[in-house]
Amino acid sequence: MAGNSFGKLFKLSSFGESHGTAIGGTIDGCPAGLKIDLDYIQQELNRRKPGQSDITTSRNESDTVEFLSGIFNGLTTGTPIGFIIKNKDHQSNDYENLKNSYRPSHADYTYEKKYGLRDYRGGGRSSARETACRIVAGAIAKLILKEKNIVIHAFVKQVGDIQVPVNYDKLDLSKTETNVIRCPDEIIAKKMIEYIEKIKTEGDSVGGIIQCVVNNVPHGLGEPVFDKLNAVLAHAMLSINAVKGFELGSGFDSVKYKGSELNDIFAIDKISNQIITTNNNSGGIQGGISNGMPIYFNVAFKPVATIMKEQQSINNLGEEELLKAKGRHDPCVLPRAVPIVESMAALVIVDFLMRSQSDKL
Repeated sequence: MAGNSFGKLFKLSSFGESHGTAIGGTIDGCPAGLKIDLDYIQQELNRRKPGQSDITTSRNESDTVEFLSGIFNGLTTGTPIGFIIKNKDHQSNDYENLKNSYRPSHADYTYEKKYGLRDYRGGGRSSARETACRIVAGAIAKLILKEKNIVIHAFVKQVGDIQVPVNYDKLDLSKTETNVIRCPDEIIAKKMIEYIEKIKTEGDSVGGIIQCVVNNVPHGLGEPVFDKLNAVLAHAMLSINAVKGFELGSGFDSVKYKGSELNDIFAIDKISNQIITTNNNSGGIQGGISNGMPIYFNVAFKPVATIMKEQQSINNLGEEELLKAKGRHDPCVLPRAVPIVESMAALVIVDFLMRSQSDKL
């Protein structure tokens, strides 16, 4: 299987399946001398781990990371960082009734057609369990970004039809972690939670949108033509399970305006004396290169494919059947996906920071 690595200079390669012994990975390209905050890394994993609230899956994994290499006396050594996270609460018997069936909108059918077989236990490699590896790498990337005062913040902007009516710049993002849905608007958050609870009792699932903002990004990140910063961010986000859409800045709403209405006008900031734009419809990236303004984007997640309702499907013999899944599944992935979005953004920014070192003398 190809496609298990992400990044060029700062690279994550991951391995493992949902119900295997462990998941894990290697991080190559991390500079030597970075102080590793193990408590912070675990805190990031805790934001993604299952069983954290009534609106997430009840699977109970501690998601404790064990580092195998690349760290000595609390500092990175410059060599590959190896790590594993052991799977402890998998209930493979819940999937026995699905081993010959194709769940609608799941990867069961495509994996079996591509490889000739599949690990039906929790979805195997197609499971979002793999994203815990991204959190580990993303947390280390965030530690690098912290040294450069680059801050990444994501939050749940929409669940179903319930949405926060404004963008990040009109919100107090410090309130994001004050509720289980990870929405900084407390009134909207309550409505979102109530809706997800209702969906859960119905045995169904719901999707939504996560907005992410990256502040204090320097000018000049991005490698035209094919490695535009926005293109690689889109690649990163669309590689996350259940993601169906990505939009930067004004995104799809851009089509509603004329150029004279949408263009970001340049000006001089009176405090920093730096060139800025008076608005930020570009989302901080122009021509595939960061322009020094905040980078912000939306990531759309579909409803989880595995639901507790009966659905018509077929099995691997081509026979029609009425399928009802068992097991423990998220009615909405959004609260657990927030740190995943942040982690993938961090991997992208760190990789481009390293690549930018060769831009000019």
